[in-house]
Amino acid sequence: MKIKKIACIGAGYVGGPTMSVIAQKNPNIQVTVVDLNQARIDAWNDNNLDNLPVYEPGLDAVVAEARGRNLFFSTDVNKAIDEADMIFISVNTPTKTYGKGKGQAADLKYIELCARQIASVAKSDKIVVEKSTLPVRTAEALKSILKNTGNGVNFHILSNPEFLAEGTAISDLHNPDRVLIGGEDTEAIDALVDIYEAWVPKERILTTNLWSSELAKLVANAFLAQRVSSINAISELCEVTGANVDEVARAIGRDSRIGSKFLKASVGFGGSCFQKDILNLVYIARSYNLKEVADYWEQVIILNDHQKSRFAEKIIQTMYNTVNGKKIAFLGWAFKKDTNDTRESAAIYVADHLLEEEANVVVYDPKVSAEQIYRDLDYLGTRTSGENRRLVTVVNNPYDALKEAHAAAVLTEWDEFREYDWVEIKRGMKKPAFVFDGRNVLDGNQLEKLGFDFKSIGR
Repeated sequence: MKIKKIACIGAGYVGGPTMSVIAQKNPNIQVTVVDLNQARIDAWNDNNLDNLPVYEPGLDAVVAEARGRNLFFSTDVNKAIDEADMIFISVNTPTKTYGKGKGQAADLKYIELCARQIASVAKSDKIVVEKSTLPVRTAEALKSILKNTGNGVNFHILSNPEFLAEGTAISDLHNPDRVLIGGEDTEAIDALVDIYEAWVPKERILTTNLWSSELAKLVANAFLAQRVSSINAISELCEVTGANVDEVARAIGRDSRIGSKFLKASVGFGGSCFQKDILNLVYIARSYNLKEVADYWEQVIILNDHQKSRFAEKIIQTMYNTVNGKKIAFLGWAFKKDTNDTRESAAIYVADHLLEEEANVVVYDPKVSAEQIYRDLDYLGTRTSGENRRLVTVVNNPYDALKEAHAAAVLTEWDEFREYDWVEIKRGMKKPAFVFDGRNVLDGNQLEKLGFDFKSIGR
């Protein structure tokens, strides 16, 4: 089964970069990424690569190499489905906001809509690949829809979850720890293996059954998030005992059984996957009456929420128990550096907490637009859109954010924050000048020597 044409439904953070690299490494395969969002497709096709809808270091070079050669972006979903031998489903699977499973279960309506569209359009056999993060046994539903609503053609379902870290997605795609492919049809599995073997060593390509592949994705994110919550729990203990969380992390990270990754204390994890996938895992466990399993994983989320609210409360308490009318400069809004993704960013929730106390928040982020910042706050529904715009200002220069601010709060670990002229910043801030480092990226000793009242996580 030789694949000549690939279609990917969904041109977001996963579909766009993944298909770009597949096209780059397989120049003889035509790859078409489709999405109903015309503005998003226009951005992918923009001649100015700075306008790509996803910011990832190195992505512009990959797109420049493959776009127009064998990589195409389009809104013609039916044409792409009809012509493709293999179809990747890479649409959003948000947490449900309604009905049974509200707040925990994955909302699969977009997956089902994709399946029904594929079934109605396809006139030849297709391999359908789950790329979105999905609950275990979603493939069963896909199979049923494709079989019962299609035109009598054969569909082979594969699971191929992504394990990308935003900010390093292109290097992760170029040099993955593993590629995971789950399925039941050997020929279909081999067809996808062949695509990845264009650049991935065969020993890194793992094949499993469908259900193991689907579950492995959720579990991988749950384990990573668990480590973040674990070190954050210890950070609070460090603050009351006089220990230093960085020193504790370094000591335990030297144990080869533990390792040093994901032991960085912070204001909390964010992103599109960690919280959503753990809540999904909790919901699945509860649906099988595995109460203890569900409670165990839910605690990871509870601790993460606690860390965000604890950081906001520390700001309020340190500033004499009131931030009403005070200017607080937020350095960073993205959930992590080297991305413009703000989904579940800690900054959103810390800001929301401070805005409830009528603080004036001024935000600077090198990659996140003002429109996105206001959209994030409006989505919470805590206050009106007008109130958010009254209390929150977004600026394009960090020194403008910090001028005459009562406090600075670091919410994203952008490297540039270390390079600022903190002597000049101190001169322009209200006194006492508070700095709250939610990512432990600044030199606290140096800032204290300059006269800042400096607070960080776990110290």
